[in-house]
Amino acid sequence: MQRQPLALNVNGEPRQVLCDPRWSLLDVLRGPLALRGTHRGCDTGRCGACTVILDHRSVPACLLLALSCEGSEVLTVEGLATNGSLHPLQRALVEHGGIQCGFCTPGMVMAALALLERNPRANSQDIRSGLAGNLCRCTGYVKIVEAVGAAARELAAVPARTERDEAAVAASGSA
Repeated sequence: MQRQPLALNVNGEPRQVLCDPRWSLLDVLRGPLALRGTHRGCDTGRCGACTVILDHRSVPACLLLALSCEGSEVLTVEGLATNGSLHPLQRALVEHGGIQCGFCTPGMVMAALALLERNPRANSQDIRSGLAGNLCRCTGYVKIVEAVGAAARELAAVPARTERDEAAVAASGSA
């Protein structure tokens, strides 16, 4: 089949690739874009290993035809760290022992991020429900739920910056 152009905004960067019409979003991320943090698990949307944020909602990248995502914003686990510092969710998973083999971790982080964007004050039941589509065979979920709860508390304690705040920081030259 003839490849078609596909334009996406991936991790804040405009990206264009030539895409086989049969490719999933996961195929594009791991293939031409070489973003291998999003893992291929079941290829049926049941394990959560390929979870990314597409236009502000978590989705299984293995189930979406890439061309259907034309013009969309995609956030992968590679887009979370800032200036070499882990995102609070990533850091909390490390600090609370929520990582074992690491295979599920990128999808778990992205699902948790989407949950906390919808519900910044998520309790443990909310977290369990929000992560229900992400399978982990190593941890038993207790440490993962604790880590997401800790990250939620940390994120809630940090006031969100406004555009005015961002302009002031940029003008001062400090972060």
